[in-house]
Amino acid sequence: MNFLNVYKLVSFFCLLNISFACKTASQLDANKKNANWIQLFNGTNLDGWTMKIVGHELGENFANTFRVNDGILQVRYDGYGDNFDNRFGGLYYNKKLKNYRLKVEYRFVGETAPGAPSWGYRDSGVQFHAQDPKTMDLDQGFPVCLEYNLHGGNGTDDRPVGEICTNGTRVDIRGQQTTSYCTPADVKRTFHGDQWVTLEIEVRDNIIRHYANGELILTYNNPKYNPEHDLGKQFTQQGLTTLREGFISLQSNSHPIDFRKIELIEY
Repeated sequence: MNFLNVYKLVSFFCLLNISFACKTASQLDANKKNANWIQLFNGTNLDGWTMKIVGHELGENFANTFRVNDGILQVRYDGYGDNFDNRFGGLYYNKKLKNYRLKVEYRFVGETAPGAPSWGYRDSGVQFHAQDPKTMDLDQGFPVCLEYNLHGGNGTDDRPVGEICTNGTRVDIRGQQTTSYCTPADVKRTFHGDQWVTLEIEVRDNIIRHYANGELILTYNNPKYNPEHDLGKQFTQQGLTTLREGFISLQSNSHPIDFRKIELIEY
């Protein structure tokens, strides 16, 4: 075997070893990342979560709105009678969060509650950077927060998921401060029927990203309290401007919805 062939053979094995080492390192990083996921829902009960429903005290699960069946966290309105009566609510995770990636699997099911607003059809949301539910008024419908809005398709029309909705807050999108309550995602994705969908919210300091089934659909930054909003100005009057942390919650907005895997990585 001449020198050139030996050189090629040695080079091949060196590259093979490097490739193997890189692949192994990549796998270790992936395994490490996966190991860091924290399961926020145990599949059995609502331990670690607290509900707040309009007109009811914190922790009162009116009409068994939030329940667990067969490993699924369900939001239901079968105990509301003939009138939803604007009894919006949320199920709050009992820890304030700052930098993290949240992953939630959800699906819409069933029919909208009687007496619900017209926009309530297959509408829900995951609220984050929310005020402490302990500070909410008894009849306050929604917390001061940011919201990843959930829309479910009606089988025909486009109803894209992943809007950013701002209750008492504002954000910057492409260098412009939002002025409307909700701003659509840049990438439009509609999911029809009762299929499971995975949403992700990544919060890294001043930058927030929305994902739907692993696809980046919206990026924005600079969340802040809105001094022109009745609820937001309560925080600005305390000298607070930027919004960097808060609680997460799953909305009860009048249409039945299921949640199964709810997991988090903190940065």
